[in-house]
Amino acid sequence: MECKKDQNLENCSCSYDPCPRKGNCCDCLAYHLRKRELPGCCFSREAERTYDRSFEHFARLVMK
Repeated sequence: MECKKDQNLENCSCSYDPCPRKGNCCDCLAYHLRKRELPGCCFSREAERTYDRSFEHFARLVMK
């Protein structure tokens, strides 16, 4: 499958500028799932900037 990195970057909400996975959603998702996290695009901009991307943080936000 061809990666649509340029298109993905238009919607990438990751605020970690030196991230080598920016725009490469497959690698980003695999990386975060290995760490029991969700990628930044699953969070609001405010929540993403905390860099707490844990499942638990996500669940707390959903329960609010």
